[in-house]
Amino acid sequence: MAKKSKVLPIYVLSGPNLNLLGLREPDIYGRTTLAEIGQMMARRAKNHGLSVVFRQSNHEGELIDWIQEARTKSAGMIINGGAYSHTSLALHDALRALDRPLVEVHLSNPFAREEFRHHSRISPVAKGVIVGFGAQSYVLAVDALASLIKGSTG
Repeated sequence: MAKKSKVLPIYVLSGPNLNLLGLREPDIYGRTTLAEIGQMMARRAKNHGLSVVFRQSNHEGELIDWIQEARTKSAGMIINGGAYSHTSLALHDALRALDRPLVEVHLSNPFAREEFRHHSRISPVAKGVIVGFGAQSYVLAVDALASLIKGSTG
């Protein structure tokens, strides 16, 4: 009898200040908490036969450590780098080495906001970017990543 291979989880990383979702600028980011988003994503991932490793950090180095961990422990990644999306060459370099499907996500539409938010250092290494749909952006990213993972495995 053939042994069934274990499907690796998807990693979902959220950067600085996203732990304040639901409280911080709800007119921009909505009232849904990060924990609620994590629950929504876990449910959607389960529909695709996937599981989620859901993490948030305000520390760039910790995010990089998790990206490096995901190189061998994940099937793919969804990342909202928060403000680091616009500034961090270190995140860009770590994500270039990921060698897994990557989807960038943002709750708001950065192109409809301040000009300094119009450039992402993550976008050039991501397969795709989902922005502007609030908490639903993360759920849509699960669907997109699941499709990429299934496409890469046949």
